[in-house]
Amino acid sequence: MDDETTRNRGAHGDVPDRPSARMLDGKVALITGAGRGIGAAAARVFAREGAAVVLAARTESQLADVTASVRDSGGVADYVVCDLADGSDVRAAVERVVELHGRLDVAFNNGARGQPPGQFDALPDEVLDDVYRVDFRGQWIAMAAEVAAMRKGRGPHAIVNTSSVGSLRANPVLPAYGAMKRALNSLTESAAAAYGPEGIRVNAIAPGTTFTEMLDAWEGASPGIVERLEAAAPLRRGAHPHEIAEAAVWLASERASFVTGVVLPVDGGVAL
Repeated sequence: MDDETTRNRGAHGDVPDRPSARMLDGKVALITGAGRGIGAAAARVFAREGAAVVLAARTESQLADVTASVRDSGGVADYVVCDLADGSDVRAAVERVVELHGRLDVAFNNGARGQPPGQFDALPDEVLDDVYRVDFRGQWIAMAAEVAAMRKGRGPHAIVNTSSVGSLRANPVLPAYGAMKRALNSLTESAAAAYGPEGIRVNAIAPGTTFTEMLDAWEGASPGIVERLEAAAPLRRGAHPHEIAEAAVWLASERASFVTGVVLPVDGGVAL
């Protein structure tokens, strides 16, 4: 599968024109990793459901494009350039949401860093460190800053983290990525227990095969991997980014008001 094929299957966050259920009506939401893929789709889905969204990612041109798209569809959107590997950037992004809207209601911590496929004894230390800084340390700092901001407003509040189905079992091909996402699962559960009494729900989604640029890179390094992954799913296909975003918006909404501490597989049945 080449990049063009993957793009045609929804890698850039195209969202079907569906009626809004207004699940996030009046909410203020921060979305990280929002320049492309699942994050870009989430920007559109969260805005469709009534949220004012603030988008964060490293690449300003991508953020500007997604923000314009949301605004063109009638949504409220702003962006802030943010590198999840830089703790000061992460804290500043949360502060920017409060500056713009006076509060933070919902956070979707979606940004992540992948790794080249291969066994862990061949992974350079600097790659491991990079995955750690973004996929775990960056999430830790983001959640701490988000909780602090949420405490200043009126609840209820919700945090949703993007994990991976690869965190739920042995992952010899992407060991660093799987390990950091499994650590994020633990952090999600711990945060849910810690902050539930304050009205802050914390959950995670665990996407399976999803047509994003990260999947493009894996296919490029391991030709045929997408077909093998699709064959392993009972639905016999991968997901479009908007399908993952739809699960995230539900967890972020009061439709999931009694759900916390959950790592929800969104994987076409691979976890069965």
